[in-house]
Amino acid sequence: MFDTWVLRRPTFFVLPTLVILLAILTSSFPSSVGGSSMPPFPLSLAPSSLTTTLKGCFPRLFSTISTSAVPRQQQSSTMTSKLPVYFFSHGGPDVQYKTSHPVYPVLQSLGREITSLQPKALVVFSAHWQSPSESLIQLNSAAGQTPLIYDFYGFPPEFYQAAFPSEGNPQLASRILSLLSEAGIQAQGVSRGIDHGVFSGFNVAFDPKENPLHCPLVQVSLFASEDPDAHYRLGQAVQTLREEGVVMIGTGMTVHNLRDMRFAHGSSTPLPYSVSFDNALKEAVEVDPKARQEKMREVTKRPDARQAHPWMDHLMPVYVAAGAGGEDKGKQIWTLQEASFAWAQYRFGELPSEE
Repeated sequence: MFDTWVLRRPTFFVLPTLVILLAILTSSFPSSVGGSSMPPFPLSLAPSSLTTTLKGCFPRLFSTISTSAVPRQQQSSTMTSKLPVYFFSHGGPDVQYKTSHPVYPVLQSLGREITSLQPKALVVFSAHWQSPSESLIQLNSAAGQTPLIYDFYGFPPEFYQAAFPSEGNPQLASRILSLLSEAGIQAQGVSRGIDHGVFSGFNVAFDPKENPLHCPLVQVSLFASEDPDAHYRLGQAVQTLREEGVVMIGTGMTVHNLRDMRFAHGSSTPLPYSVSFDNALKEAVEVDPKARQEKMREVTKRPDARQAHPWMDHLMPVYVAAGAGGEDKGKQIWTLQEASFAWAQYRFGELPSEE
């Protein structure tokens, strides 16, 4: 007797039916047009009426096909509604070699946290790239391996042999340019390497051997200004990237005064403004997001602001990150107030597991 179990298995009928329908569909299109061979007609490009009908008949099968067609890394990012935004206090070119410094394991931990999110790409705003204009943003739109810019002097020769593997992504760069244009921000794509504001700290956070990045990286400039609102709006303009599987990171320092290093005399004891300004910035970042932009603006007007930042290039990336954080809360993950510096690390938004 015929075994009736096969009649209860949808795939016994579904798969042959799909094969026949697809064969009919593909045969209805000419194999060449004007002498050029046509590629196979994919189901995703089938007429919407047919696709809708098939999905209505076999919803579970189409769900399986759709999910299995997405690589595992892409599935994770796709299923995450919104990824967090980060600010790294990156330190100098020596940070990747000073394994005993307290920030080293902190950056390692943050790097592992970010790679666990399996982002599709990273977008980075570094203190060490300001555009030529107060009204212009530039970004690396080149493809392929991104070179390094050794934008420092007076360090040991091996510092100028540092490497960090990363690749650009013209498609993501184009997406960023579109978002900036929609926000009324003038922007242009250029070909540029990554500076030590990126590769020094990233060699700790994303060690190529221990915690490598498996996604492209696009660096975006700051404005050539100290305008906190302009940089906050810059972050707001690209915040939708968080919903597209992209992690954004600002890199700088929460207190950065190279000139006053001489007063420390080699001591790590923080100068008074390193403590007061770093604490004030934390308070402003962690307020209700609706009041955050105003509170952070006020921080730049404090009497100790010019001591903490004689030029505010290392502060502005915090404002970009806060803007990209949108209506999500900011949180100081860790800080160290040391001589004429402060090393606060921030996250805007919750981790997916905490939502």
